[in-house]
Amino acid sequence: MKEQTEVGKLKEGRYVVVEDEPCKIVSIATSKPGKHGAAKSRIDCIGIFDGVKRSIVQPVSAKTYVPIVERKMAQVISIAGTTLQLMDVKDFEMFELTVAEEQASGLEPGQEIPYISSMAKKKLE
Repeated sequence: MKEQTEVGKLKEGRYVVVEDEPCKIVSIATSKPGKHGAAKSRIDCIGIFDGVKRSIVQPVSAKTYVPIVERKMAQVISIAGTTLQLMDVKDFEMFELTVAEEQASGLEPGQEIPYISSMAKKKLE
């Protein structure tokens, strides 16, 4: 899920969709309007799920998409290597996540952990 907003209303620390990937904004640089054009914003951001650095340059009045990022809790059902089977505590949805080995080693079945969900993707916080 995502909603539309103007580039000029974005702030550092918020989220934006770049190349169909939800990203956290690291920095915003806005240029002054020139003789023949509008002010432009350069937005540098990092992907929430893949960690890839991206940047976009758009006019301040242009429209862009902002992802809806939800923080939720899940209960660990089982652990198989680096694959976790989790159940959302509110709607009882079952899903699997692949995590790093050091993250999986500190978990045990029955434990409740926070996770992030946005645009049909999930990851541990």
